[in-house]
Amino acid sequence: MRSSILSAVIALAAQQVAGHAIFQQLWVNGSTCARVPTSNSPITDVSGSAIRCNSRPGVAGKCAVVAGQTVTVEMHQQPGDRSCANEAIGGAHYGPVMVYLSKVADATKADGSAGWFKIFQDSWSATTTAKVGDDDNWGTKDLNKCCGRMNVVIPSDIPAGDYLLRAEVIALHTASSTGGAQFYVTCYQISVTGGGSASPALVQLPGAYKAGDSGIKINIHAAVGTYVVPGPTVYAGGTTKSAGAACTGVETLKALPSATSHARRRS
Repeated sequence: MRSSILSAVIALAAQQVAGHAIFQQLWVNGSTCARVPTSNSPITDVSGSAIRCNSRPGVAGKCAVVAGQTVTVEMHQQPGDRSCANEAIGGAHYGPVMVYLSKVADATKADGSAGWFKIFQDSWSATTTAKVGDDDNWGTKDLNKCCGRMNVVIPSDIPAGDYLLRAEVIALHTASSTGGAQFYVTCYQISVTGGGSASPALVQLPGAYKAGDSGIKINIHAAVGTYVVPGPTVYAGGTTKSAGAACTGVETLKALPSATSHARRRS
């Protein structure tokens, strides 16, 4: 009996580790601008500064982006492994995918303490046959379906200048207890040209999330009647993707560029 329990614990632990992942690429122009985390392990404390950019300092490069342009964030389980044969985030790590922006003076030096606004989310939708939340549509299921990629439109009306672009997955498979949700975060350094003079409402990180929020502390292994996405609503110039929607554009590609290129021009 003891050996059976031990085997089950080991199997569960292996599944959880296998499900860890990293946002590591940004498809835009031929630049490298990701603050790639040193580990694919998640953040679990929403009250610490790591929730901003995974405690990663700035890197040298910035990705040039035109306001209104579509960029694509890309996640995989291991750094450098961009195979579409593997799930982007496995282990039944279901939950929302979100992207934020923060206007900063210099993206290579910013620490994420300035305010943030949400420009993208792909969260949850019910399915007619689901008896538990695991069987519903989730942003991470779309991420897996689309080879780890999500298309994100940079709002056309935001001011020109430097921004941190923060890509995030919240995995809810162990979120029935406080502190059980897993946050996978990477920040990218972008420099926006064009745009307008909009002034989006901002939230602070940490601050926008609470450990007891209904979209963070939730049992998805039971029936889910509704899901309240953590954080602010999506900015009016941003994008809300319906969970379960089809892949489009770069999301559909199976042949990828080399891991060193990090980019492809999008129109």
